[in-house]
Order: sequence, then C-alpha cells, then structure tokens
Amino acid sequence: MREETGATDDAADPAPGPPPFRARHPVWWLVSAVLVVAAVALALHRRYDLAAALHLIPTASPPRLAAAALLEALSVLSLAALQRRLLVMGGARLGLAVVTALVVAANAVAGALPGGAAFAAAWQFGQLRRRGVSLVLAGSVLAVSGVLSALALFLLLVAGVLAGGAAGPAGLRAAVLWMAALLVLLAAGAAALSRFTAVRRRAWRVWRRIGVRSRRMWGIEEQMSRLVRRVRATRPGPRPWLAPSLLALANWVLDAACLAACAWALDVALPWRVTLTAYALTQMAGALRLTPGGIGIVETGLAALLVLYGLRPDQAIAVTLLYRIASYWALQPIGWTSWLGLTLAARHARPHVIP
Repeated sequence: MREETGATDDAADPAPGPPPFRARHPVWWLVSAVLVVAAVALALHRRYDLAAALHLIPTASPPRLAAAALLEALSVLSLAALQRRLLVMGGARLGLAVVTALVVAANAVAGALPGGAAFAAAWQFGQLRRRGVSLVLAGSVLAVSGVLSALALFLLLVAGVLAGGAAGPAGLRAAVLWMAALLVLLAAGAAALSRFTAVRRRAWRVWRRIGVRSRRMWGIEEQMSRLVRRVRATRPGPRPWLAPSLLALANWVLDAACLAACAWALDVALPWRVTLTAYALTQMAGALRLTPGGIGIVETGLAALLVLYGLRPDQAIAVTLLYRIASYWALQPIGWTSWLGLTLAARHARPHVIP
C-alpha cells in the first residue's frame, strides 16, 4: 500500500501549520531597544576590558578554532538529523543534505529578522510541503523537534547545576532541582494514571480545552498527536523516540563543546563544572528572541556569567565573542545562501510518493 504525501493529504489532515508571520508588537520593539541600548552602555562602561579582549582574540590557535568550527557544524548536523529522523518516522524521505540546508537557512532567518522565528518556521514548513511532506507531518516535525530541544536544554541545565554544586547565583540550584523534580513527578504520575481509561479520557479533555483557548496551541496539539499516533501504529513503545531525544541533546552538547573549544583556542582555563550552567542559562535567555538572534543578550549574559564563575573580564569577553562568531555570525552568510538556493529550487520540486 502506498501513501501520497503531497496535496492529497490535506483533505484528510486539515490541521493548521505554523502561524503566519506577524509584525512584532510595539512593546517588543520597546523592550528590544532598551536591551540593545543597555548592552551598548555596558560595552562602553567596560571598554577597557573590551579592548583587552580584542587584543586577546588574535592570539587564538587556528587549529583549535578549526576544532570549534567543526563542533558547531556537528551541532547543526545533529539538529538536522533530528528533524530528518522525525520525518522518516512519519513516512517521508528527504535527504540529510536537504534537511541540513533547510535547518541552516531557517536558523539564519530566525536569527537575523525581528520576529524571525515565526517567519523561519512558516518558511521551513512551506519548504517541506513543496518537497512532498504532508501538511500534518511538516507541522508535527517542527513542533516535536522544538519540544525535544527545549527538554534537552533543560536537562543540560540540570546537569550543569548538579556538576557545579553551590557555585553560581544564589537560589539557582534549588530552583532548577525543584523544577526537575516536579517534571519527573508529573511524568511519573501521568505514566501511572494513563493505565486507567477514565483518567486518559479526562486528561484528553483537559488537553483539548487548552487548545480551544489558543488557535496556535490547537494546531500544535493536532500536529503532535497525529505524529505520535502514526509512530505508535507502526512502532509502539518509547524506543523509537530514543534516537530523536539523543540527537536533540547532542545538538546542545556539541554547541557547548564549541564554547569550550573557543576557550581552549585562547588558552583560557574554562571552569568546566559550571560551563554547562552558564551556557544553558544564556541559551534560554537568547531563546526569548527579545532581540534578533539574541544580539546583545547572549553576549552580555554569557560574558557576565563567565566572570561570575571565575574568568577575568577580558577573557570572558574574548571567549564569548569567539563563540558567537563560530555559532552565529559565521552561519549567517551560509544560511542566507542556503535560503536563496532552496527558495529558488523549491519552485521546481515535485511531491514524493512514499511506500
């Protein structure tokens, strides 16, 4: 039996895709402007440390910088492999090279434009549709990969807090561990209660009521539920989700390793026990997208945390700038080139027929 993953699926699977791109609210622009001005003011205040960092950067070892670039490339490849794995689980067949180009392009768009995350999601969703991926599966892959990535980043934060002990901001360790314990208890409770039919029905009604209040949540619920049902119908149990979860974790771990490699290139002794905490907190702050690509927020936050954890200000700034060059600025021209090529190539793409 063969399944068409092109436009013929839409009638049977009318679930909405990602929300269309919308202009940012004026409050977002105000907050973004305030943060950028604050970052500039802080840079001026620490201009001597910034100048020292700029003198330190040229001393970086080129082979070690190459290692940092390789780790960042592997991080991006892990994210692409995650999305491709989910596509395969849903019955689609796209090459890893194509999915990698889509991920690099979407990240570049998300990191360069105000409100770029929504625009990038809508663009990537459209690119998957033009390449024969069904409407439901395309939306499901983006939603599920986002959830797995968020959980993996939180797991990395928990690992960093446990490794760092009492170091870091006061109360951080307790807050993170309480949140982790709560999530574990909720997951265990849900797994136990799911054995009862009445409880499953009640939980389903609550889940749907949440979706009714938000069209976006309704779409995400539909997409995730259908992908889970499709996977369970062919390969029941939690085992099929192990590889995607590990790929989501590898994406963050390799990116954090890129940060460590940048410190290594500068011969800076990075306190590894607290590096994961600083990294995870910075990524969570950047994920709020208060500025395009987290510009100003990531640099200021990461440098401040590294100083808090024992680095000299000039070392912290130099490591942060090198890391941002490797993980953000170097990927921008590659991503926009991929975006242009994929956008043009999509006009000639044909839907695939999948067994």
